Amino acid sequence: MTAVLPVAGRAHVRRAAVREIRADRWTFALMLALNVLAALAALIAPWLVGLIVDTVQRSPGPAAVASVDRTALAIVVVTVVHILLARYSLYVGYRFGEGAAARIRERFLERTLALPAATVEHTATGDLAARGTSDVTRVASALRNAIPEVFVALTQGLFLIGAVLFIDPVLGACGLATLVTIVVALRWYLRRARTAYLAEGASGSDLAEVLTSTASGARTVEALRLQERRIAAAETAIETARGARLRTLWLRTVLFPSVDVSAVLPLVGVLLIGGVFYQNGSVSLGTVVTAALYLRQLSVPLDTIMLWVEELQASGASFARVEGLAAAPAAERPTSAEPADDRILVRDVRYAYDHRGDVLHGLDLTVQPGERLAVVGPSGAGKSTLGRLLAGLDRPRTGEVTVGGVPVADLAPELLRRQVVLLTQDHHVFRDTLRHNLLLARAGATDAELHAALETVSADWARELPEGLDTVLSPDTHKLNGGQAQQLSLARVVLADPHTLILDEATALLDPATARNTERALAAVLEGRSVIAIAHRLQTAHDAERIAVMDEGRIIELGSHGELLARGGTYANLWRSWHGD
Repeated sequence: MTAVLPVAGRAHVRRAAVREIRADRWTFALMLALNVLAALAALIAPWLVGLIVDTVQRSPGPAAVASVDRTALAIVVVTVVHILLARYSLYVGYRFGEGAAARIRERFLERTLALPAATVEHTATGDLAARGTSDVTRVASALRNAIPEVFVALTQGLFLIGAVLFIDPVLGACGLATLVTIVVALRWYLRRARTAYLAEGASGSDLAEVLTSTASGARTVEALRLQERRIAAAETAIETARGARLRTLWLRTVLFPSVDVSAVLPLVGVLLIGGVFYQNGSVSLGTVVTAALYLRQLSVPLDTIMLWVEELQASGASFARVEGLAAAPAAERPTSAEPADDRILVRDVRYAYDHRGDVLHGLDLTVQPGERLAVVGPSGAGKSTLGRLLAGLDRPRTGEVTVGGVPVADLAPELLRRQVVLLTQDHHVFRDTLRHNLLLARAGATDAELHAALETVSADWARELPEGLDTVLSPDTHKLNGGQAQQLSLARVVLADPHTLILDEATALLDPATARNTERALAAVLEGRSVIAIAHRLQTAHDAERIAVMDEGRIIELGSHGELLARGGTYANLWRSWHGD
């Protein structure tokens, strides 16, 4: 059962936004100052136009022409100043947005890497991938584009409203009263938008999970003839995502027409009411023209704000999903205790997934330093679960798993890696050189040590690479097959040099001869260290000093290969089946 990562609440998102402003407060302050200056410059031109109208009306003639020329020149100057200030304010805003986007990406990566391994593995891959890609990209786009432009528009709009009220409070109030329709439409939209966009993001994560799991398991789907079932699951996820997107589209189709109509009403209102006031002699014609120009200019920032409000709602929902990682269960603080020795002790361990029934039932096991232990049994017996507990990836529900008297799961990551390493059949090849793929295990390793590690695991293919250790491993340049990728993982283990190595089907993708050679090479390199092999291949068990046989979450037999064969129990039956007897 997969876990669901949390979504941050509104208060948390607001605090995160304030934190981004504080992180680059001087750039933000400069953007604020430039916006104020640009908005002030934008107010001068309409006021000068009103002066021209009043000048011509009061005293037409040569003197008025000269005054109009000077005023027109002033309009050109303030317009150029306004354009330059607005352009530079956007530039500063974009710079602020890029910096904030970089910090959000870095914080998301840090939080993801800080998540407990169990949380990551129990979380749907599509959810985490969608938050780290589309959600982070949407937030970055909003910070880079939407926030600066909306801030400029909001500043201009507030100054224009103030200017209309200043030149004639009654006329301005009458014109602005018609903006109530925008307030009603926006209020209706904002009440529904957050929920709708969160649902859209969640449906996108579900769709990504279905597609990625189907693609990664394509061979299994084909082998088991599950194509129709997976297609049906994909179609269901697509239909859900489509419904969520149509919901947000419907919200926009209601909001935008309402805003388009409402933006024209203030201009119409001030012209009609201003005409009546002018006929009564309450205001001058220049005042009416100036108010009309201000309200005509007001439609521009209103359009900008309304065009971006949809993006801000979508990015706000994405921001909530990205910041939700802060509320995810954090890894417990590691202990400062050092293991007294390398002995691993499992005592009365029980374990259950997601509070369901136990899959391990009172396990007791001791692994002595330098011992070779094999864990065998049928599928679903609990072998891999035991391996995860021994490696400290999960904690037992009851009982304890210790190394040198210290709980394995309490060890700090850097100390844990020196104690126990779990190697499964899952592997990852980073899009980088072979050298850097190996140096992940030990940063200071020399080229000779890297070659020695590859030779230890029989990775003969490495000698044939065109550029040796500097060959870039990627699907576009040189792609490793499953066996080669697994040998690369084994070479990392050789470089890490832990005292206990847990192999959970670690050679499953290798052919029998290569797997046998690799296991022998590892046994030679790890002489004196503990090796716990979890496998269905009983040949691995044959080489172990002791064999633990598991069934239904219990250890039912424990002993050497010869002892278990002599008992004639479960292991003896498995051995005979393995050899076809």
